[in-house]
Amino acid sequence: MPALVAEALPKIDGTGLKAAEDPQHPPRILLLYGSLREVSYSRKAAEEAARILRNLGCETRVFDPSGLPLPDDVGSQSHPKVIELRDLVVWSEGMVWSSPERHGAMTGIMKTQIDWLPLSLKGGIRPTQGKTLAVMQVSGGSQSFNAVNQLRILGRWMRMITIPNQSSIPKAWLEFTDDGRLPDGPFYRRVVDVMEELVKFTWLTRGRKDYLVDRYSERVESAEAVHQRVSQK
Repeated sequence: MPALVAEALPKIDGTGLKAAEDPQHPPRILLLYGSLREVSYSRKAAEEAARILRNLGCETRVFDPSGLPLPDDVGSQSHPKVIELRDLVVWSEGMVWSSPERHGAMTGIMKTQIDWLPLSLKGGIRPTQGKTLAVMQVSGGSQSFNAVNQLRILGRWMRMITIPNQSSIPKAWLEFTDDGRLPDGPFYRRVVDVMEELVKFTWLTRGRKDYLVDRYSERVESAEAVHQRVSQK
């Protein structure tokens, strides 16, 4: 069957993805990638995803992990790259994690970025909890899902809403063009599917984060703390 020409393909458009009674500013999506190579296919995948997200009406930012220190290294809490990453996570309403698979797992660069994201910050800020997440991976060989499966575990641990769909691009070095683009085909269309789903979940859940992460056990702890303060007076 002959391939459709670009003009005949369905338009990538986010107009119909908004939920009713939602804040009207563009969804804010942060994209992380897990390789510092000059030719980084996880970065190319993240950049392609960012282009799609902007077509879907989102505001996007891509974090460059170059120079990010190891977690718990001396003085690293005040490192400018750590502050930049955490500020971007607080800014975001959803995230995309794009990692290569190296030795059957996500890369250390990817894990380092996630390890810098605490469950809570000063002032009661929960930088990841209740936010949406899409996971992607690229492979140098045959298709695998090891990295995305690990990313899903981390997303759940960070109490994020990890969407059901995901993207895995095998032999990524054969799929991207010389100018860094992922041309139309099954892998590109899957990335579009994943980004559409991420936007839908973000529209549905953003602005409702406090409701989504409210927990009975924490309400009990808060009540006990108030009771203790009153008793000490």
